[in-house]
Parts: sequence; C-alpha cells; structure tokens
Amino acid sequence: MIQENISLKKYNTFGLNIKADRLITLRDEKNAARFLERNGEKAGKTLILGSGSNILFTDDFHGTVIHPDMGGITLEESTEDYVIVSAGAGVIWDDLVEITVSRGLGGLENLSYIPGTCGAAAVQNIGAYGCEAKDTITRVRALGMKDGLVREFLNSDCRFGYRDSIFKNELKGQYLITRVCFRLSARPSLNVGYGSLKEETGKMGAHSLENVRKAVINARKTKLPEPSQIGNAGSFFKNPVVSGSMADELKTKYPSMPLFSDPSGKMKIPAAWLIEKCGWKGKRIGDAGIYENHALVIVNHGKASGKELLDLSEKMIRSVHEEFGIILEREVQVI
Repeated sequence: MIQENISLKKYNTFGLNIKADRLITLRDEKNAARFLERNGEKAGKTLILGSGSNILFTDDFHGTVIHPDMGGITLEESTEDYVIVSAGAGVIWDDLVEITVSRGLGGLENLSYIPGTCGAAAVQNIGAYGCEAKDTITRVRALGMKDGLVREFLNSDCRFGYRDSIFKNELKGQYLITRVCFRLSARPSLNVGYGSLKEETGKMGAHSLENVRKAVINARKTKLPEPSQIGNAGSFFKNPVVSGSMADELKTKYPSMPLFSDPSGKMKIPAAWLIEKCGWKGKRIGDAGIYENHALVIVNHGKASGKELLDLSEKMIRSVHEEFGIILEREVQVI
C-alpha cells in the first residue's frame, strides 16, 4: 500500500506530527521482494520504520518510508530442550514475549513490555534486566533494499553489541528485515539476578516465567510512561562504558555512584544516575521535558517539536560532560 504526503504521527512514539512524501507498507516477504526488485535502485531517499519507538524526527521526511508489517509467529523446530520460533518483522515484540511465556518457553521473559516490533528488536538488540535479544536470536531473514534478494544472517553475522548491530552500522538502510528466529528453552532457567527482580518475583509466590514477566511489567509501568499518554521513546541514552581507571577515579569523587561490570572488561555507569545528579530529572523546557520518575526518559508533554526535544538532549549531554567528563551517547535514532 502506497500513501502520499502522509503524517507519521502514529508511526513514532514521541507523537510528532511530521510528514513523509510517501509511506509504503509491505505485509509479506514475497510482495516486498517483488517491490524492491522493481523499485529498489530508483527509490531515492528511504527510511525503514517499524513502530517508531526508537526514533526522533526533527523535520518532515522528504523521501520514502518503508514500513515492514510482516506478521505471523511460527514454530520452526522443536526438541526436548529447545524450540526455534520465528516471528515476522511487524509482529509486536511484547505479543511474541507473551505467547512464548504462556507456552512455557524461556528466554524472552526479561524483555517483557518493551515497545516496538520484532524486526526492530534485532536492529537495536534490545535489552533489559540482564538480558538482550542477541541471547536468543539465531537467524535474521532480510531482503536487499536495492534488489529484493533474500539473505539470512546468522547470529554471528549480525555483530550484536550493546544496543547495536550490523544493521545500525555497516549495513544501515541496506536490508529490510522480514523475519527473526529465536532459540528458546523448553527447560527454562530463570535469570533474576538483576536488581530486585528476584525479590519482586518471589513476592508473587514462586519463581516462574509468568511471575518474572509480571515483575518486569510492573517495574516498567512504574518507571516508564506509556507513549499513548505522554510521548516518549523509552531510554533516550545508552549507559556509558568507561575504563576501570576512570571508574575508580569517579568512584573516589562520587562514592554513591553505581558501577557494573561490562563484558568488555570495562565498567558501566547508569546514565540515569548521571543525569539525575546533574539535576535534570523532572525538568521541563516548554513541552520538552524529562520524566519525573526516570531521568533517562525524555518526554513530549504535548506540543514539543522534534528540534526542541533534540535541543534538550544536547543540553543534558553538555551538562553530564561538564560534571563527569563523560559524553552520553543517544540510544534513540535522530532523523
């Protein structure tokens, strides 16, 4: 389906009423491949856009927006120990989590209630409560944007990193993800070591997939605003990773600073703590603000423009750098 001069307000969770020259919705891989084969080379400026839960538009998009809306959740393989499940790129992420948890399949429960689609989950390598999408993704199926040819990426091909993948870097904009495969445990071992997750799950009576999911959802609802009620894109910044020596130096100066070990061997500092210490939590400049319950969330109180939200983020970056010598990196993609 092709729409001209279309508002993208319902395609971005900041609720910004910007427009695109064209919006093309692709609902199955076969038709998507045919369209890209015929039009890929001459499409001009394009943007692949799912539900827009990790996007900040600062102006109208003068080009073609491709919206992958492939649905379907399929059981690909099953053994006594694991199950391979695939989901279309347009499947709502939390719908997949809910279904797999209800069927006793472990691996996605800690990633409950994260907004977005399954295709975007692979691009972003979403993560929460000590888990990341890369921990379960086995394959990503995609189409070349210029020729429509199918390519399958194994987990190792995706070069997953902290909120990162090859689809955000070397291959950015070059492939349209159509389907993602996940290996889930038929004999789940719960990961409740992050924060108070074990305690909160235990309060529900038992450590189970269902209770881990409930605990995560409760925590996210408490800390994060619903995009339907107040525009936001969740965590706006990545947690910075610093050298051990810098971490030691900062810890000496700021004894209350929380530090976490990173797989790289360095130390990770919660960006929310840095931002809050700089006094930004709950602040508001016009309709652009920082959520009162979580310093990592920039919100649109109603009529803020994308540029105003971006300007606010720039002020926050400068403030943290001046105080701590750390440059925050945006998790949200600015268009």
